[in-house]
Amino acid sequence: MPMRIVHLSDVHIGVENYGRPATQNDLDTLPQTFAPGVDRGQYLGTSMRLLDFLSTLDEVVAYAIEVDAGLVLFAGDAYKSRDPSQTHQREFARRMVRLAQAGIPVFMTVGNHDLPHVANRATALEIFPTLDVSNVTVGETLKTYRVATRAGDVQLVSLPWVRIGSFLAREETRELTLEQITHEVERRLTDLLEAEAAALDPALPAILCGHVTTSGATLASERSMMLGRDHTLTLSTLANPAFDYVALGHIHKEQVLSEHPPVVYPGSLQRIDFSEEEHTKGFYVFDLDQKQSRGGRVSGMRFVPVDARRMFTVNVRVQGNEDPTEATVRAIQRHGEAVKGAIVRVRVELAAEALPAFRESSIRTALGAAHHIAGIERQVQYDRRTRLGAETAELLSPAQALRHYFASRNMPEERERALMGYAERIIREEVEGTSE
Repeated sequence: MPMRIVHLSDVHIGVENYGRPATQNDLDTLPQTFAPGVDRGQYLGTSMRLLDFLSTLDEVVAYAIEVDAGLVLFAGDAYKSRDPSQTHQREFARRMVRLAQAGIPVFMTVGNHDLPHVANRATALEIFPTLDVSNVTVGETLKTYRVATRAGDVQLVSLPWVRIGSFLAREETRELTLEQITHEVERRLTDLLEAEAAALDPALPAILCGHVTTSGATLASERSMMLGRDHTLTLSTLANPAFDYVALGHIHKEQVLSEHPPVVYPGSLQRIDFSEEEHTKGFYVFDLDQKQSRGGRVSGMRFVPVDARRMFTVNVRVQGNEDPTEATVRAIQRHGEAVKGAIVRVRVELAAEALPAFRESSIRTALGAAHHIAGIERQVQYDRRTRLGAETAELLSPAQALRHYFASRNMPEERERALMGYAERIIREEVEGTSE
């Protein structure tokens, strides 16, 4: 009988942007799958974003136990930080140990966010082999691991995130540019991976579990979360016919890059920022029949969505003499179901002369059903050649003032969009830091 395998990645415990402290009502309304057997009272006052991320991970764990999965593949990035707090480590370990105690082997590959800042220090996942947690294997180096399952042994080739400093000697990189160094890393990884694939036993199932960027993959918020230089492997390198399935992590958008063999990114379990607003979040499941030969072992591959926190943007364009506050409130009301329980941002496009009539307090009241208000942005339309008066300038938010400056400099649209992204993150961090 085929063995069911669950593939997830990029949990990123510790991402707490757009969060607020959890209330007792929040704890009472968490799904039944959340931290079973654990006193929920200990989470009172904890960031709701942390609970969001833990809740979706609990969905995966509950699913794996319910379907009696034969193996769980975690393709890296358990945490946001390379130096996770004790609380974050405890919460991730609780869930992995729950799988292990249910008799489900867990294979984890080290991601870039699981690596320490300094070479030769322990990775964030090293605690599992150190404590000799049964049924948990951590792929810390590029090599083949033989993992026992109830249905028989499976060959698991680990492709962890590579730290360039420990992969290439300093003497080798001294005269090279960063681009040349990255190219050399990619060349060596390709050679090593091909060698591992060639040494596999064709009589046993083989799975590649890696944390890497693949050429042709559609990127998402992982670009803004990068802690180092990205290196990229070609799809042809990863889609080696020696593998029955290629389980990848690092890219936050769910996608299947190849069918034979399947090369799959399940994406992150939660939306990290608004670049993922339209993305469906979840994990992959497939069946592996060990009695079949290479190329015919995998079947029933499917994506399983989780109940990730929604993000939603309300876009408003104020027309003519229309009252900007009333127009914005009406737009929010039209999107009532989408706003309810979501992280919401509002973008209002209006003329400069309409600014005095815009009442942000009324907008916030209208957003009462939202889980969190990420921002209310006023995009002011004005003549680029006209300098704003002191009175109007005082009404502008920092983001609006920056847009005005870019317009006065005739900034190219693409560059303006990129700089505004950086500015909005800085402004948000400053606002959140002030409110703490």
